[in-house]
Amino acid sequence: MSVKLVAVDMDGTFLNASKSYNRQRFQQQYQAMRAQGIRFVVASGNQFWQLLSFFPEIAGEMSFVAENGAYVVSEGQEIYCGHIPRGQVLNILNELGPFNDVCTVVCGKQTAWLHQRAPEAVVTLMSRHYHRLQRYQSVDEIGDDIFKIALTLEDTRIPQLKAHLRQALNGDLTPVTSGFGFVDLIIPGIHKAHGLKMLQQRWGIADDEVMAIGDSGNDREMLMQAGYSFSMANASEEIRQVTRYQAGHHNDEAVLDVIDDLLNGVDPFHSSER
Repeated sequence: MSVKLVAVDMDGTFLNASKSYNRQRFQQQYQAMRAQGIRFVVASGNQFWQLLSFFPEIAGEMSFVAENGAYVVSEGQEIYCGHIPRGQVLNILNELGPFNDVCTVVCGKQTAWLHQRAPEAVVTLMSRHYHRLQRYQSVDEIGDDIFKIALTLEDTRIPQLKAHLRQALNGDLTPVTSGFGFVDLIIPGIHKAHGLKMLQQRWGIADDEVMAIGDSGNDREMLMQAGYSFSMANASEEIRQVTRYQAGHHNDEAVLDVIDDLLNGVDPFHSSER
C-alpha cells in the first residue's frame, strides 16, 4: 500500500542538535506531500505551543500529536485532551519530593508549571521545550487540565528513577524516556500511537499506510504501529530493534532524506510490496 501519513518525532529526529531544520527544503517537500495527498503529522513529547513555533506559516493546516499523545490538534481543532485527576498529580509530586536532583514540570493544556525553587539554568532549559511556562510556589496555584508530568535528571539516574516510579505509582502513570535526560509520566495507553490512531480513523488511513520516524523510548508504540517504521542512526538500541528501516543521523537532515525517497518512490517506497 502507498504511504498516506508521515509522522515524525522532533528532538533527535526532525530537529538537529541546534533545534532547527532546513525550512526551505522541508517547505518544498511539504507542498509535494500535499499534492500527493500525504498527511504530515508532528508526534512529539514537547508542548503544543512550542511545536507551533517551528511551523509558523503552516501550523494552522497541520496536525500535532503533542505531549506524547496527551494533546492532539488537527488544523487548529482539538481532537483529544487527556486528564490526570488532581489527587494523582498531588500524590506524584509528593512521591518526587525526596528526589532533589529531579526537576519536575507539570504539563497542562494552557501552560506548564515549574516550581519557584527551580534554578534559573533549569528554567532556561525548560523554556526551550515549553514556550508557555509558569512558576508556582504552592501546588494550590496549579490549575488547568493536567495531562502529563515531565522530569529531567542525569541520564545515569533514569533507570533507577523509572524502576522506583513503576512500583510507587502502581500503574497510575507510565514512565517513558524521551531522550536528552527527560522522563515523561504519561497516562497509561495515551501515547503517540494512540494519538496517531485517532487521526488515522479520522482520515481513513490504515497502519500499513503510515510512515513514522523516531529515536527514543516514547516513540516505541508509534513505530511498532506504523507499516513503514524508521529509527534514526542516533536512536537508542531499544528503538532500532523495533523498526523495519534505519535513517541517517538527525544532524544530517536524515528525515528529509527519507521524505525525498518517499516522494520519489525510492526503496522501500518503490512499490506496494515491501
